[in-house]
Amino acid sequence: MIGVHASENWVPCTTRNLIADGKLAIGDGYRAKNSELSGEGLPFARAGNINSGFHFVDADRFPVKEIAKVGDKVSQPGDVVFTSKGTVGRLALVRLTTPRFVYSPQLCYWRSLNQEAIDSRWLYFWMHGSEFGYQVAGLKGQTDMADYVSLSDQRNMEISLPPIAEQRAIASVLGALDDKIEQNRRTALALEKLAQAIFRAWFVDFEPVKAKAAGATRFPSMPQPVFDALPTCFVDSDIGPVPEGWEVKALANAATFLNGLALQKYPPRGDDDDLPVIKIAQLRKGSTDGADLANGDVPEQYVIGDGDLLFSWSGTLEAAFWFGGKGALNQHLFKVASDEHPSWLCLLWVQQHLPWFRTIAAGKATTMGHIKRGHLMEAQVVTAMPKVLQAADAIIGPVYDLYAQTMLESRKLAQMRDYLLPKLLSGQIRVRDAERKAATVP
Repeated sequence: MIGVHASENWVPCTTRNLIADGKLAIGDGYRAKNSELSGEGLPFARAGNINSGFHFVDADRFPVKEIAKVGDKVSQPGDVVFTSKGTVGRLALVRLTTPRFVYSPQLCYWRSLNQEAIDSRWLYFWMHGSEFGYQVAGLKGQTDMADYVSLSDQRNMEISLPPIAEQRAIASVLGALDDKIEQNRRTALALEKLAQAIFRAWFVDFEPVKAKAAGATRFPSMPQPVFDALPTCFVDSDIGPVPEGWEVKALANAATFLNGLALQKYPPRGDDDDLPVIKIAQLRKGSTDGADLANGDVPEQYVIGDGDLLFSWSGTLEAAFWFGGKGALNQHLFKVASDEHPSWLCLLWVQQHLPWFRTIAAGKATTMGHIKRGHLMEAQVVTAMPKVLQAADAIIGPVYDLYAQTMLESRKLAQMRDYLLPKLLSGQIRVRDAERKAATVP
């Protein structure tokens, strides 16, 4: 039975009929052999690369010269990507700015073939709604194996289709919020890159000290009194030459690494004190949407808040500031903190060693690679003289303050989008009212 639609002029359809009419295409990915993949070419996108957007840094590549083999299974702007195997239900919209990629069999694409019949962005938001969600929930667990929604099932779904003008109006309201979130994501990424560049120049490559040793009288962005106080020579250390007077220490001694709890011991009670459980998946997407719950008896030191630094040491190794709201720290995650050093420095130290940590984890014979505390002792970091640290904090600290503001704004925008989406798709609220509501987000 077709789901509830907003008004009488919303047309009940099936994806089968839309496909037959040439208005919609639903396809799956290319079944590539390992020998077909390489280190260069278009990203070969799997479910793990789809999580609140696209993440292709570690993706395999499909050679461009072989792309004819793939046919239609290459992304196009406007595609709605749906993870159909294993972790079912992740969605992403292919934007004009999204790099072209090849779909793997873990992914399906929904592609409007007629923008006068189906607006691509409206389709993306519809797939976030209850009509699509209920159908997926009823289909994905049909076998005893991992969750799976087959291509034939997707091609036989029901969809309530508004007139194109109404589709575009709904997409415009929700899309404006989504566009701002995407703009904030790009801003946050640029801020991170700026901070990383300054950190590497000052604390890894020691460029200011090298410049002074070579006869320079100043260094860009470094206050003159700080530059004047820099040493002009290097001394040997376990990690090679470091500036005289600077200290080399183990990462484990530069900050505290609090491991999370096995939170099954704190089952939820269904009251207001329950906390969302922050696992690796929540860290990766920066949100607790759909998270498990734990009761409010979780010890205070394991309760996470905005701005805390988290580091997943198992599975997918990541380090990031958390801005997904209050939650409980699960095992396989460290909360990283220091009374001596600013949190941004701890983050950049961990990120400095992430490539090595990931290599260690990848070499494990277990199903979930990981590192041990001993590796935190082996990882060495350099701490500069206090004047240099203070100068760096005066520059990099505000960068991460702006980063935090950007991330918190995005959370408010996402909350407003998620509030309006079901109401617009069910007709509980009109587009004009939604526009006024959206305008209240600071």
